Amino acid sequence: MNEVKEKDNFWLIVGGVIVVAIAVMFTIKSSGHNDYEKSAKAISEDSSNSSYHR
Repeated sequence: MNEVKEKDNFWLIVGGVIVVAIAVMFTIKSSGHNDYEKSAKAISEDSSNSSYHR
């Protein structure tokens, strides 16, 4: 009887999942990069715009 061994793709799948997870984390991190730019500019122009009064 001839038994054909199928190629094990376990590590290929694990590697793919890791690459996708890293790509998702990078996308999420880079999308929030400029969220506070407008606020930082307003605070630097007038410090009374900040909730942290000194």
